[in-house]
Amino acid sequence: MGLKRTEHFGVCTCCGRNTALTFHHLIPRKLHRRTAFKKKYSREELNQGIAVCRSCHNGIHDLYTEMQLAKQFASLTALLADPALQLHFAWVAKQK
Repeated sequence: MGLKRTEHFGVCTCCGRNTALTFHHLIPRKLHRRTAFKKKYSREELNQGIAVCRSCHNGIHDLYTEMQLAKQFASLTALLADPALQLHFAWVAKQK
């Protein structure tokens, strides 16, 4: 049975708002069982993630597939550098 991560409050890594946060796996959990990812990453690397608000988290998953996230956006730097995500994060930062 996997660890259940509970929601907590703090500053969102992406939009900077102080709000409830969720845990975003940088490599989506659905892909952790695939041989290519097991060979390339350690268990610790597969479980790395960031604390983001629900709006940013939804935006990340709405814009990109899990495979795209795993291959192109497996770091906070890559997520923050993406122009489409920058627009979304800036929009979220203006919300209540």
